[in-house]
Parts: sequence; structure tokens; C-alpha cells
Amino acid sequence: MNDFLLLNRIKKGDIKAFEKVFKLYYSPLCLYAASLTGRSDAAEEIVQELFYVFWKGKENIQLLHSLKSYLYAAVRNRSLLYLEHREVMNRYRETVLSEEETKESASPQEQLEYEELQRIIDQAIERLPERRRQIFRMHRFDGMKYAEIATSLSLSVKTVEAEMSKALQALRKEMDRINYKL
Repeated sequence: MNDFLLLNRIKKGDIKAFEKVFKLYYSPLCLYAASLTGRSDAAEEIVQELFYVFWKGKENIQLLHSLKSYLYAAVRNRSLLYLEHREVMNRYRETVLSEEETKESASPQEQLEYEELQRIIDQAIERLPERRRQIFRMHRFDGMKYAEIATSLSLSVKTVEAEMSKALQALRKEMDRINYKL
């Protein structure tokens, strides 16, 4: 069946057409994602999420070439985002480990100050509104980009930017209150 006809059927909510695409491309896309990420479990998650987003946003999909090229490009992009995210997590882990080493060599007074500052920051983060706190954590602790957060939470990138700005403003205000600078 022609890709454009198949996509039109999917856009109209035809689950059979969607299942046909899923059955045809799921395994090859998983193999492709695994070749990019080096992990079959991550590859399956990437492809499953792609098909979920594909179905959820079916009305807005525009094909420039073929359905196959669209799906492979989407898997490539998601795999690269996964690798980038994994790299951020590794750098974060290394930073935490080096901070732990630094903390161990710090004087007892410096350790107490560090722990007090960390407690104040944690409390300030907890006082943020739920969505703002979630966005802040996704960005700062999970290393996600604004666009990834926006996609994940079904928000616009501008909304994520605004929420991050407000979160940082609240944290700066708290640090100013206790005479620390972020």
C-alpha cells in the first residue's frame, strides 16, 4: 500500500493501518536503534515511544519522502538524544563523585556549610510548584534539554523556559535571603 494512503488512514484513526506499520517496521527499527545505542533494551524503549508519539500525534505528521525514511530518521534522532542524555548522566555522575572526593578532603566546617547549603537548596526546590519543580529537576538533575522536557510533558518550549526562569529566580531569591550567590 502507498505510504501516503497508509498515513491518511492512520490520520483518520484506522488502527489496522497503524498495526500494519507497527508490524512491518518495529523489529527493523529496534535493530537500527540498537546499532546506534549499543543497547537492545534502550532501543526497544526508543521505538516503542516513537510509535506511541506517532499514534498520539498522527494528525500532524507530514511525510516529505516515505514513511520508512520518516520512521528511520525519527529513530536516529531519538537514539542520538538517548546517547546525549546518557553522556550528560555520565558527566553528572563524574561530577558528583569528584564532589564527594572534595567533600571528604574538606574541613569539618566546610562540610557543615556545604551540607547546610544543600539542605537550604533542597528545601527551596521542594517549595516550588509541582510542575516547576518537575521541570527544574528534569533539566538540572536529569540533564534534559528544554525541547525534550517540552515533548515529555506535552508543553511548549517557551513554557519550559518560563518555568525554568521562575525556578531559578526563586532559588536566587532564597540564596540572596541567606547571603549566598548562585
